[in-house]
Amino acid sequence: MTTDTLTIEERSRQRLATIEASLAGRHARERRFRRMGLGAVVTGMGLVLILFISILMRGVPAFWQATFYLDVHFDPEVIQVDEKPVRESGESASAFRERELAWMSRVGLVNWQQIIDEALKAELGEIEARQTRDLRALITSGERHALRDRFIEDPSLLGETVRLKMLASANVDVWLKGNIDRSLPDRQQQLSAQTREWADELYARGVITNAFSTALFLNTDSRSSLASAGLAGAFMGSLFMMLVVIVLSVPIGVASAIYLEEFAPKNRITDLIEININNLAAVPSIVFGLLGAAIFIGYLGLPLSAPLVGGLVLTLMTLPTIIIATRASLRSIPGSIRQAALGIGASRVQTVFHHVLPLALPGILTGSILGVAQALGETAPLLLIGMNAFVANVPGTPLEQSTALPVQIYLWQGNELRNFFEARTSAAIIVLLGLMLSLNALAIWLRKRFETRW
Repeated sequence: MTTDTLTIEERSRQRLATIEASLAGRHARERRFRRMGLGAVVTGMGLVLILFISILMRGVPAFWQATFYLDVHFDPEVIQVDEKPVRESGESASAFRERELAWMSRVGLVNWQQIIDEALKAELGEIEARQTRDLRALITSGERHALRDRFIEDPSLLGETVRLKMLASANVDVWLKGNIDRSLPDRQQQLSAQTREWADELYARGVITNAFSTALFLNTDSRSSLASAGLAGAFMGSLFMMLVVIVLSVPIGVASAIYLEEFAPKNRITDLIEININNLAAVPSIVFGLLGAAIFIGYLGLPLSAPLVGGLVLTLMTLPTIIIATRASLRSIPGSIRQAALGIGASRVQTVFHHVLPLALPGILTGSILGVAQALGETAPLLLIGMNAFVANVPGTPLEQSTALPVQIYLWQGNELRNFFEARTSAAIIVLLGLMLSLNALAIWLRKRFETRW
């Protein structure tokens, strides 16, 4: 008996030791898995942080731009034009507009560059005629058009001296920010030695300062005046496209998902539709661009580079994502909700729209807004419908030509003046990321709001 008892105790100890070893191994594997998961999260967040820091370090300086503060004299001897026409009693609108356009044409013929040259000479003193080209390299060429527009808006400036802000040229901005090696020989510099000397002198005296660049947000793209290039046209183009996407893709996608999930019979046709929707969600976006170019532009004859066409293409691309997200949200609602509604006499439509849909609304909103945010950052399909064309005006309607923020980033990235547009490209990326993060924040806020409500 004693031997049997010892044998049983030894077996019990061995069994306990085996169980403890097994548990220790399982706990060790669990700890390793947790550490690996935590490491993956930290690595992912670290890479994202590195990306954001890199973009911010390059892009934030572009929000400040070298700017002149000059006393500009609207010299009557240079601006030799009549007074701005006033509509006379009994004059038709067309006749007055004709006289006004004729006056504006005469204003456009004024040598506005000379006005700017005189303002610079007042700061630098008299210069020789051969140095005029060096002098004009200080201020971007678009400022003479801005000066003309300012006078057209307020002709009372004639004979007055006004202190104005004017953008320095892109090369001066690069030079003053140190984005070019100052030790390079003259033949490799973008500015002449005289222009560089003047720029340093005026910067030291405070005539040139780094001011916040409103032009980046208020101006359209420019190829003749690079320092004046802005995102206004691209921003409005993206806004119009997103409006088209929201108006079309969200109602169509949600309605399609509700029908397929709640009302459609389960047969081969609906199975085929579901398979195709899942496949479309994985189709490369450039394929939708080809489809849009062939149908909307080639067959329907819609205007090239229009936000309407871009919005239609992005709607096709976003629909599968919204349908899948909406169906997943509807499936997450317990079947007991449907059974209870039907049990108290509600119809199938009342069950869906009064009970199921309100509970699924947070998930539907989140999926829809995330789909729209994804469409906001697409570039490839927009290139195929011509939205990479140069457009110098801000679009007033979705039918007018424009570009979009992702395409503008693509165009600036390929500009030959790399040391100026590299930072400007990063600044445009920051603006685009800001819009996308705002949409994501809106999705989270709406989700929390409706979760609390329902």
